[in-house]
Amino acid sequence: MALFSPHELKKLLRRYGVEVEELKDVERVEVYIGGKKLVMSNPQVVVFKVGNQQIFQVVASEISEEELVESKPVEVVEFSEDDVNFIIEHTGVSRERAIEALKKAKGDLAKAIMILRGEQP
Repeated sequence: MALFSPHELKKLLRRYGVEVEELKDVERVEVYIGGKKLVMSNPQVVVFKVGNQQIFQVVASEISEEELVESKPVEVVEFSEDDVNFIIEHTGVSRERAIEALKKAKGDLAKAIMILRGEQP
């Protein structure tokens, strides 16, 4: 089997239309697979360019696996102090219950009152 020096190999690949480039100063590569993430620290990354495609070769000795935790965006419900007072006056509930109902109703006063009266909209 013939062994090529990196320079000879690069020259041979270029003859077949393959450009080779080593990416410098790569600190980290992350690959997401299903619900997991593979993290490769301080890898050697080589890019092979063939036509309009790029093939990445990643070689790393430091590989860790992490579970992905899905975070749901926090929904902000806006309502005024007047809205809270209105709910308290019309239902007689505590401030905390009025605020909780307004959050469930996404700020809709009529829905909040219906929730507090047990008339789910």
